[in-house]
Amino acid sequence: MDGTPNNIQNDNKGEKLKECNKKEEEVKEMAPGSSAPIHRSSSRLQLDLSGAAIQGNFEERNPTILLPNQSDDISHLALDIGGSLIKLVYFSRHEEQSPDDKRKRSIKKRFGISNGSRRSYPILGGRLHFVKFETGKLNECLDFISAKQLHRGGLDSPSWHSGTRPEDNTIIIKATGGGAYKFADVFKERLGVSLDKEDEMDCLVAGANFLLKAIRHEAFTHMEGQKEFVQIDHNDLFPYLLVNVGSGVSIIKVDGDGKFQRVSGTNVGGGTYWGLGRLLTKCNSFDELLELSQQGDNSNVDMLVGDIYGGMDYSKIGLSASTIASSFGKTISESKELSDYRPEDISLSLLRMISYNIGQISYLNALRYGLKRIFFGGFFIRGHAYTMDTISFAVHFWSKGQAQAMFLRHEGFLGALGAFMSYEKHGLDVLRAHQLVERFPMGAPCVGGKIHGPPLGDLNEKISWMEKFVQKGTEITAPVPMAPPGTTGVGGFERPSSRGNALRSDASAALNIGVLHLVPTLEVFPLLADPKIYEPNTIDLSDHSELEFWFMVLSEHLPDLVAKAVASEGGTDDAKRRGDAFARAFSAHLARLMEEPAAYGKLGLANLLELREECLREFQFVDAYITIKQRENEASLAVLPDLLIELDSMNEEERLLALIEGVLAANIFDWGSRACVDLYHKGTIIEIYRMSRKKMQRPWRASSYRNKDLLSKDKVDDFDMFKKRMLGCGAKKPPPHRRALLFVDNSGADVVLGMLPLARELLRRGTEVVLVANSLPALNDVTANELPEIVAEAAKHCDILRKAAEAGGLLVDAMVSVEHGLVDNSASVPLMVVENGCGGPCIDFRQVSSELAAAARDADLIILEGMGRALHTNFNARFRCDALKLAMVKNQRLAEKLFNGNIYDCVCRFEPTGEQQQHNFS
Repeated sequence: MDGTPNNIQNDNKGEKLKECNKKEEEVKEMAPGSSAPIHRSSSRLQLDLSGAAIQGNFEERNPTILLPNQSDDISHLALDIGGSLIKLVYFSRHEEQSPDDKRKRSIKKRFGISNGSRRSYPILGGRLHFVKFETGKLNECLDFISAKQLHRGGLDSPSWHSGTRPEDNTIIIKATGGGAYKFADVFKERLGVSLDKEDEMDCLVAGANFLLKAIRHEAFTHMEGQKEFVQIDHNDLFPYLLVNVGSGVSIIKVDGDGKFQRVSGTNVGGGTYWGLGRLLTKCNSFDELLELSQQGDNSNVDMLVGDIYGGMDYSKIGLSASTIASSFGKTISESKELSDYRPEDISLSLLRMISYNIGQISYLNALRYGLKRIFFGGFFIRGHAYTMDTISFAVHFWSKGQAQAMFLRHEGFLGALGAFMSYEKHGLDVLRAHQLVERFPMGAPCVGGKIHGPPLGDLNEKISWMEKFVQKGTEITAPVPMAPPGTTGVGGFERPSSRGNALRSDASAALNIGVLHLVPTLEVFPLLADPKIYEPNTIDLSDHSELEFWFMVLSEHLPDLVAKAVASEGGTDDAKRRGDAFARAFSAHLARLMEEPAAYGKLGLANLLELREECLREFQFVDAYITIKQRENEASLAVLPDLLIELDSMNEEERLLALIEGVLAANIFDWGSRACVDLYHKGTIIEIYRMSRKKMQRPWRASSYRNKDLLSKDKVDDFDMFKKRMLGCGAKKPPPHRRALLFVDNSGADVVLGMLPLARELLRRGTEVVLVANSLPALNDVTANELPEIVAEAAKHCDILRKAAEAGGLLVDAMVSVEHGLVDNSASVPLMVVENGCGGPCIDFRQVSSELAAAARDADLIILEGMGRALHTNFNARFRCDALKLAMVKNQRLAEKLFNGNIYDCVCRFEPTGEQQQHNFS
């Protein structure tokens, strides 16, 4: 769209606004306490998310979501066909059978989590994919759509499997952009589809609004080569300025969902840069022109302030000698021909001229309407670092630092996403930000900045490509999730190669985006003290030394992890091939992130560890440590009866201390720690456990902090505070907690000899106990699927555990009884198990399972155990109930970082309800 001045007001009818507001209030009432839903037009029919639940095998990667009340199909594809690129947004799904999970049914019944009335409708898995092609290679785009049958609902659609096909004239695909008109006949002829044209500006705004509300780290600033993500308050998003830089520039003031006005524009935009650049430099592509700018020196063609004032600044009006006085102005006074100037210098001067002009015009419009937030997007920007820097500099310069230029990671897909949302049953309106998870699978391969082969659809293709193109030991300088020139594969992105085989981060031609997983069963943990300021990650990986350290740790651990993964699959040749491919793929991810840490969004340790587990699952390693976990569970359960007898012989105070010591001692068993893995070769589980208990000396390092009046770090041991809350003082006994959530960590001794005895003590005191475990395997962490069997075995030796497990529906007979309402829950306080919604060793409380959120609503005690959940994440988290954080530190660097401690130090941090102490750790 060109930038000629033309104000266009998008008016909404009064009745439509009333209907939209009414619908929003209805959605808020359905989900009290949650963030506002994402709206575009609530007058449209919605995807029916009532009773949505994760289905299928929970051990697999990306389990499918069942929508039991969805009676209609939803459209799968939308297009934005521009002059340079075709952008696709498509939705993938598949059918699966629901497993017979008695534990989940028991939990749903107890906590009132309804599945709604089940019907025989398709099971829809929610994944949004982002793909793009060069418009000049339209046939490749058409082949891609045809191969995946996206225009017919996808290869996984019920109609495809049933053999039924709609008539050609009934297939309608939403599209926007000039190409929706230009190529309509081609789509009709090749695919038999009609393109339903959507207004381009409507789509841009709808796409931007959705992304800014849905993706936590969507917006970022870019100054002097540094990318910094900005957290947008969804309740304070509007108004803002959206500057779309395509061939021309449109400047749009956005006041709300469906409320916007094009307030200005300019015909000097990306088309100007490309057109003039092509004439002046003979470049054959936009990317080539951008690449030239990286090696240019604009002072050879631009007239600078210093050129006018003899190398001096014009300080009186605040202009430095290097400020551009006139773009291309130096060429006036020189008797040179065009061929005498370097194309690199011309490209850079041209890029600066247009970028500064766009930045200045945008700021002046923001000033006119009193706006401080300006979001830039469009083909011209497309993630190019120098372009973003020049625009940011212009906005900063003219606003004197009062306004910010911000950019969007999905900016190239605003129009396509908006077109997708224009379908009546797209279902995105009722989703909330915490219900979307971005993953970065391997879409198509590359090495050394050069891309090879088509998008990779199945596992064998991925492995075969790696065996063919990547030799062991080859340095991969570009990320694995790549695609053919001009395209991005599923979850991929593209980048042009720079000089030779090196790939410079500032030569990026596209922002890095993954696949969006729409998971309606995720919720914000209701016991967070303040969800708006909650940050799960304790370690800041923006510190490059920290990043290097953790990459080294993960790289060193990789061979052992691969060996365990291959062994878990029987050591077959197929498993070895997959293990080798996983190692190379994950190494490529690490190499990519070392080059640009912000490539996949704001990076925290939790994200990094989750990426490793996702990569394992991508190569079909369901549970790399399954054999080890089973062996350690059996060994620990064998010695549990003796430990319980020992604990029962103690008085109340001694037993509570022994229980906390036991949790800390048992937490030493962690296959994610190199130091602890070495211990496994020095003794049996029970020997190591008892050795760890004996070596414990108080005070433990629990929550050392620096306050205003204290220059040295204190050793603090919070056990006495916890003991006072549990046992009271003298004759005054405090009431027991109503319900405790115990976030368990590792299998084996950690859960069996550490957390189960602590749970037993709480049950003895009349506290309901909910064991919270991973939804998917991660290292040797215990999962929610494994816990009922462990509890059942432990219950054979303990009446307290047996009665509580029966009341909580964990024993097989009890599960059946609960379903038929035969269990007398008054006989004992229940012991229950819920999944946390995570598939990594850490936990982000902004996205937890619906069953954990339901269990938390009546909880007044949280116990976080293990390094991943209590140290790497959530060490500084605050909750609206009592919180106890327990862990043994198995990493020297982390010990020094948190409290100047040592490896094997123990953490016992207790924060009573309302505790507002602020701890500042260096």
